[in-house]
Amino acid sequence: MKKKSPVYGVIFLFKYLRDQTPTTPEAPIDGTYDKTAPENLFFAAQTIQNACGTQAILSVILNQDSASSTPYPIDIGDELRSFKDFTTGFPADLRGEALSNSETVRTAHNAFARASPFVDETVRTARDEEGDVYHFIGYTAVNGTLYELDGLQPYPISHGECDAEGFPEKVIGVLQRRIARYPEGETRFNLMAVVRDLRARAREIGDVEMLEREQRKRRAWDWENTLRRSNFVGFIGEVMKGVVGMKEKEGKFDEWVQKAKGETERRLRR
Repeated sequence: MKKKSPVYGVIFLFKYLRDQTPTTPEAPIDGTYDKTAPENLFFAAQTIQNACGTQAILSVILNQDSASSTPYPIDIGDELRSFKDFTTGFPADLRGEALSNSETVRTAHNAFARASPFVDETVRTARDEEGDVYHFIGYTAVNGTLYELDGLQPYPISHGECDAEGFPEKVIGVLQRRIARYPEGETRFNLMAVVRDLRARAREIGDVEMLEREQRKRRAWDWENTLRRSNFVGFIGEVMKGVVGMKEKEGKFDEWVQKAKGETERRLRR
């Protein structure tokens, strides 16, 4: 009896090399373009520059919502279900436009943006353009085929036959071939798996300890995301003004400054 895999797909982060992009839409460097992909395969062109991570996640979960792809279909919710049904049959470019205009997706994406009063992410300088560019893509098995879903490519890329059980082993070979195209010593890669919610598994087998551990993780994640969305610059400024005012009132401001300078010098020497 085959073991049912809880891995829906993987998200691969890598340094984008322009010279490894095919000059013609006829064939990718690895795999083959599936120009007649099944209608139920969700594939969208990327139309927003800084949303490749969000799009890679959607490329996995929107293809793992039915029993034909996985033994544990993902409940994508009413809004994403409505979006997927609405865009079924759209070409990749129109799907990409629809995705960029989705208020639900935009709100979720922006909810994880880091707040900063000093950085405008909509403005890119010449230095930004010259720097390294990194890109997210998704890999998942749909209808018995392993697909590479990259919104910068003209079509989904097929890497051959693959079912849900064999996906973890099959995708390793694909990733190894991709990494081998980089110069020796290049290590700037990241791989994240999209897996079944472990809370559901814990409830099925009655593992109270696992369930509590997973619930603690999510409480910690909620707190971290709340901090990420918060801008503490104003708060820190007010605290500093309060401390300075207190030291001046006590007549110890200069002494406090000199003591801080001395401590800084000691740390630098150490």
